[in-house]
Amino acid sequence: MADYNSTSGDHVKLEDNRTVDTHPVTVNSSGAAAPAGVDNGATPKAVRRIGDRVFETLSTASATLITVFIAAIGIFLVLRAIPALNRNANGFLGFFTYTDTWNTSDVENMYFGIPNLFAATVMMSVLALIIAMPIALGVAIFLSNYAPKSIVKPMGYLVDMLAAVPSIVYGLWGWLVLGPFLSGFYKWIESWGSGFFLFATYSNSPSFETGRNLFTGGIVLAIMILPIIAATTREIFVQTPKGQVESALALGATRWEVVRMTVLPFGMSGYISGSMLGLGRALGETMALYMVVSPSTAFRGSLFDGGTTFATAIANAAPEFNNDIKAGAYIAAGLVLFLLTFVVNAIARSIVAGKK
Repeated sequence: MADYNSTSGDHVKLEDNRTVDTHPVTVNSSGAAAPAGVDNGATPKAVRRIGDRVFETLSTASATLITVFIAAIGIFLVLRAIPALNRNANGFLGFFTYTDTWNTSDVENMYFGIPNLFAATVMMSVLALIIAMPIALGVAIFLSNYAPKSIVKPMGYLVDMLAAVPSIVYGLWGWLVLGPFLSGFYKWIESWGSGFFLFATYSNSPSFETGRNLFTGGIVLAIMILPIIAATTREIFVQTPKGQVESALALGATRWEVVRMTVLPFGMSGYISGSMLGLGRALGETMALYMVVSPSTAFRGSLFDGGTTFATAIANAAPEFNNDIKAGAYIAAGLVLFLLTFVVNAIARSIVAGKK
C-alpha cells in the first residue's frame, strides 16, 4: 500500500506521484458527515429578542421625535418671521445692517435689525467663556487628581449646586451686590485704560456705582456656566485609563506631568464640549442679563457700556406680541439666535472630531 507523502489544499500526493482529490467534510448535530458547502442547519443564527426590538424601536422613535421637534421649531420661526421681514423698510438686507433704534409702530413700514443685538450677545458670551473656562478646568483637575477623597464629593455637589440656582437669583445678586461691589475695580481700570475702546466710557454709559454694564453681565454669565463646564470636564477626566496614569507614575512622572501628559490629552474633547454647552446657555440667557445690564440700543464696543442681547430684546418687547407682525420682527431675531446655536454646536463637533 502506498504511503501518504504530503498534502496541499484539497489534493493528497502519494509516493508514486499520483494525486487524489479530497474534500473537507462537516459533521452535523447527529454526528453524520456532510459535504462542505452544504448547510445542514448546524450554524446558529442570531436571535433578536423582544426586549432588543422594543429598545431599538423606542430609541429610534426618541431620536426621530427630537428631530421633528427641532424642525417644527425652525419652521415655526421661519413662517412667523417672513411676514415681518417683508415689511422691513430696509428689506431683508436691512435686517442685517440696521443699527438704530427699533421702530415697529407702523407695521407696514418697520425699522429693525440685529447687528447690535448680535454684537452684545457675542461679546458677553465670549467674556464669560474667557473667565469661566480656566477656572472650570482648574476645578476639574483638582477634583479629579489632587483633592482628598473625603472632600471630592462635597465639593462636587457644591459646584453642581451653582447650576441649580435660578437665573433670576443670579440677576438679583448681580444687580444689587456684584455690580456695586465692582465699582471700585471699574474705576481703577478706567483710570488707565479709558483710551482703549473696550474700556471707553460715554456720557450715557451706566454709572460705575451701579455696575450695570456688559462687564458685569459677562461675569454673571461666567458664574452661571462655570458648573456646566466643570462638571462635564471632571466626568471625562476621571475616566482617564488607569493604566496610562500608573505607567506615567512608574516612569517617574510627577503628578502635574501625569495630568499634562495623560489626563489633559484624554479629556480635552470633553472639556471643549462642556465649554460649548456653557456657551449655549450664555447665548440664550434672559432674566439675569435683563436685570444686570442696562438696556441700550447702541453698541459701541465698550465693556463699560450697556447693551441688549437677542434674549433681552425679546423679553423687553413682550407687550408688542399681541400683534403678529410686530411679534414677527422679534421672532426673526429669535431665528438668528436659533441658527447661532447650531453654528456653535457644529464648531464644537468639528473641534472634538479633530481631537480624536
